[in-house]
Amino acid sequence: MSQTPLSYKDAGVDIVAGDELVERIKPLAKKTMREGVLAGIGGFGALFEVPKRYKEPVLVSGTDGVGTKLKLAFEWNMHDTVGIDLVAMSVNDVLVQGAEPLFFLDYFACGKLDVDTAAAVVGGIAKGCELSGCALIGGETAEMPGMYPAGEYDLAGFAVGAVEKSKILTGQNVQAGDVVLGLASAGVHSNGFSLVRKCIERAGANTPATLDGKPFKQAIMEPTRLYVKNVLAALAAHPIKALAHITGGGLLENIPRVLPDGLAAHLQKGSWPQTELFAWLQKTAGIDDIEMNRTFNNGIGMVVVIAADQAQACAATLRGLGETVYTIGRIAAQGDGAQVVVA
Repeated sequence: MSQTPLSYKDAGVDIVAGDELVERIKPLAKKTMREGVLAGIGGFGALFEVPKRYKEPVLVSGTDGVGTKLKLAFEWNMHDTVGIDLVAMSVNDVLVQGAEPLFFLDYFACGKLDVDTAAAVVGGIAKGCELSGCALIGGETAEMPGMYPAGEYDLAGFAVGAVEKSKILTGQNVQAGDVVLGLASAGVHSNGFSLVRKCIERAGANTPATLDGKPFKQAIMEPTRLYVKNVLAALAAHPIKALAHITGGGLLENIPRVLPDGLAAHLQKGSWPQTELFAWLQKTAGIDDIEMNRTFNNGIGMVVVIAADQAQACAATLRGLGETVYTIGRIAAQGDGAQVVVA
């Protein structure tokens, strides 16, 4: 048996690289600091004080990943936006309860730490936090030799927000006649990528040069839209009854999560445009409208349910803030049908 000394680095874990990454992350995280943060990155635990303006704060938490969109990030060497996706998936979920995201934690795991790649990813995470007004307060970088192939990594994120107890959105006061508004998505966001990748494989060399005016790869990798600041502003100004973040399961699976029993959303087909991106995916996959609306967001990333007499004003507020808003349907009695009907 050899007696040659074995260091941790010999075993595949580079502590110096890890320290270098932390130093590169610190200024990025600093830009996300906000009221409530009591300690910066580097401690054993991150400290956060719920802002005093909350009388009866209820904490709302969410966690998510980016899914197989990461496979394309590895293949195309596009690492700077998946961090935005990571943040958006959790903060948009927290927002659905009416909560303001307060802070975010990330987990980055790899086989061998490439500091430049990791810094690009975390740069995206910091950007996402900045755009949604929440602090990147801590995280974990795990270098695990043999666990991941070279050049690959996995991501998980965790967001915590707060909402006044009296203002929690439950959807329980949604009623027949309410209007369903749809906020446009930025693209595929972070769900349905196993099918997206199959479509790219099927198309081979025949992928379009551009989709919706963007180079093909950029259109596919466009990060998930962060709805937080604009929707929080709309919540403060209008009596919104329910929100639904359109993620895995599409419109058909996510809208029912915020509807009371006995009610359904009747969406009008063609009330929002199909982008070139989704048209290409549908044609390449050869799938019908039902499958499209159950797999992808299909152009609508967030749904707002509000009383009919408030809908126009709410839509105008959101448009004024930069959202693209469509009136896509109404709430009706479910009867014997599905909870979401697109016709």
